[in-house]
Amino acid sequence: MGTLSLYTAETRRFTKRRFTRFFVLGLLVVLAAIAVGMFFTNQKASPEVVAAAQADADRQYQQDVAQAEIMRRECQAQPGATCTDMWTPVKEDYRAEHYMPPTFDFRDHFPAMEMALAALLALTAFVLGASFVGAEWNSGGMMNLLLWRPRRLQVLGTKLAALLVTLTGLTVLLSAVWTGAFAAIASLRGSLDSMTPGAWQSILLMELRGLALVLAAGAIGFGLASIGRHTAVAMGVAIGVVVLFQFGLGTVLSLARVRFMEAYLIPSWMIAWMDKSIELQDWNAPCVNSPDGCEPPTMTITWPAAGGVFAVVVALVLGTAMWTMRNRDIT
Repeated sequence: MGTLSLYTAETRRFTKRRFTRFFVLGLLVVLAAIAVGMFFTNQKASPEVVAAAQADADRQYQQDVAQAEIMRRECQAQPGATCTDMWTPVKEDYRAEHYMPPTFDFRDHFPAMEMALAALLALTAFVLGASFVGAEWNSGGMMNLLLWRPRRLQVLGTKLAALLVTLTGLTVLLSAVWTGAFAAIASLRGSLDSMTPGAWQSILLMELRGLALVLAAGAIGFGLASIGRHTAVAMGVAIGVVVLFQFGLGTVLSLARVRFMEAYLIPSWMIAWMDKSIELQDWNAPCVNSPDGCEPPTMTITWPAAGGVFAVVVALVLGTAMWTMRNRDIT
């Protein structure tokens, strides 16, 4: 009962924090803005819309035909000019789909929306995880808690469990609402016709990978703040990684013309994890002959490889946090 009561108290502490509530509220505002923006920037491909797009295509075709005729006459008026190779508009090139407004096809467009949700939730999880334990160290709450419950690893592990379970609930709830919202947008402003049972299963698996990414981010933020015993440590590490390893390292690798430089940057591994794989191209290397012509060498990062890297990072951070919790003085 002691561990259960501690878990209940830590869960309540985490969910009742004003920082947690305000940060989640900010997240909800951003997500709502994205959904509203997608609703108003897309339009259903109704017969009227298709007809209007075809009219625009025909109008553009007539304008280009007239312009091409004027250019041909000007060319023919020049002595000795060769005008046989001049561009001539072709009716088949002016199709309605090229002139239609954006339409939200769920199968084609929702994966990008799911990746955006996972990225925003991962950022939220990192900040909330770091703040949760960092505030306890900074305020002295951790020391007071250890006075009546001196089992250090149990205390830290229970706090981590409360964080991860709460993040799981938040992610599952928002993922369900997010999917439903964009299904409604597709129904009203696009199409759901291409969604087969296999496509829905693929969406579900992508959301599960997004959940794993969110939990990993929360655990890393929690672990870094616990190691440094301050929220600012985790935030400083995050800023350092972004500035040094993303912009700085990216610039150095680009100048050094390193092969597959994107493989050294975090976004490539996140995309590989969420999208099942990512194909990188080395534009600095000599091209490779193929049936489609001369193409640059390619490298594929798969989601198991990306998952393995994330698992190692999480294990190292949490392992270090547990080790410091056990061996360092509580002052």
